[in-house]
Amino acid sequence: MNEAPAFEQDLARWRRAAWQRIEAAAPAAAFEERGRVHAAADGIARVTGLGGVKLDELLLFPEGRVGYAASLEADHIECVLLDAPHAVCAGQTVRRSGRVVDLPVGPALLGRVVDPLGRPLDGGPPPQTTERLPAERAAPPIIDRALVHEPVHTGTLAIDALFPLGRGQRELIIGDRGTGKTSIAVDALLAQKDSELVCVYVAVGQKTEAAAAVIEAVRRGGAPARTIFVVASGTDAPGLQWLAPFAGFSMAEYFRDRGGHALVVVDDLSQHAATHRELALLMHQPPGREAYPGDVFHVHARLLERAAKLAPERGGGSLTALPVARTEAGNLSAYIPTNLISITDGQIVLDTKQFHLGQMPPVDTGLSVSRVGGKTQAPLLRDAVSSLRLDYAQFLELEVFTRFGTELDAGVNAQIARGRRIRAALAQPRLAPRPEELQVALVLALQAGMFDAIEVGAVPARVDLLQRALGAAPELAARLRERAPVDGAARAALEAELRRLLAG
Repeated sequence: MNEAPAFEQDLARWRRAAWQRIEAAAPAAAFEERGRVHAAADGIARVTGLGGVKLDELLLFPEGRVGYAASLEADHIECVLLDAPHAVCAGQTVRRSGRVVDLPVGPALLGRVVDPLGRPLDGGPPPQTTERLPAERAAPPIIDRALVHEPVHTGTLAIDALFPLGRGQRELIIGDRGTGKTSIAVDALLAQKDSELVCVYVAVGQKTEAAAAVIEAVRRGGAPARTIFVVASGTDAPGLQWLAPFAGFSMAEYFRDRGGHALVVVDDLSQHAATHRELALLMHQPPGREAYPGDVFHVHARLLERAAKLAPERGGGSLTALPVARTEAGNLSAYIPTNLISITDGQIVLDTKQFHLGQMPPVDTGLSVSRVGGKTQAPLLRDAVSSLRLDYAQFLELEVFTRFGTELDAGVNAQIARGRRIRAALAQPRLAPRPEELQVALVLALQAGMFDAIEVGAVPARVDLLQRALGAAPELAARLRERAPVDGAARAALEAELRRLLAG
């Protein structure tokens, strides 16, 4: 008898709650523009029916696959796919996203291996980030930039001594295949183990094994907790490979814009240019020099111009770029090398002949240059290097005459002997960046002639001895790292201390 009234009361409460939800709801019309895939092949989808789409807008395909509008034609859209090309076929529905290609940024990406869209490749969960940035961003205007005055320690003596880099600089690493370009870039990443720089390594079209080797090297000897690995391997979609450098720069700009300092390695832009040419030809864009489309220069220019040292009013952060490029038979006058050389602030050229002779790293001191980094060197190192650079350049010229068996006087023989010892001291193994204090000590010792009486073959052993001795003398190491000017008496005292260490 009492069950019916209880049921009616519950039903009445449910009706009141339902009416309250209906009255609180604010219905609004939702408009969604959809199109269809007319044709799809080789990483390009031809889409029709999206009249309001914008250039570089992200388009959504079934099963979570995406692409972006790369070319807007009168009756269709050329869409570059960012997922497996075979998964998109004619007849599928395409939806607009209303936003350009963007990606997650922030500290949650540090230590992770991700693809250019921020999706994890290391087996971990998706990075929990709260901010996203477009892959394509405008470079900082000139008014917001400052002069490059802070150094970037690369750990390679031939670079830090002869062609120093500064924070905010763009330095190209260029050479033939297999001459150690990636090794120099990885050494620069390893050298940041004790610095505050956030590192971003971007692999463009590399083999999976090569990218994995770099990641393992950084995890073993670098600062993986401050490094982001952006990988678009050769098996990934061409669109993903094209997007990778832009994504890496956006991830680094997050830290730069907050007053931090970042270092981006792009390995390599030659492959990126080839991918850009592939996509352009597939979209029927006219080819130009060496079959590259005419906008390839603008593509790389707007990418590398994003590297900069910001003014104090903008936070004082910096983004340093180390792009890698490949030459064929040492031809620096090819289209892509000349483009990149004109865009960057200098280049580290690797010589194939030196590589085959066993000189590692095979830096060509005649063709390499750093246009803005010289002002970042410590005064002690700058003073010592000035004469060392001249001695080494004269040695390289004089060494040519020894190949013909020409009789030389004692002075020339002494110059050649010193040059060979300088070359032996500049050589260093892969993945073994030298600390700053050891570099300064070596340059001082070479300039003072402390290696002149040592056999060339014994130079590496003396370098190892000096490194161990500096490790046991922290006060001396700290004095060698100082960036304040050093007078003659202080320098003489440092040289005397180095003589004692080398003799012991």
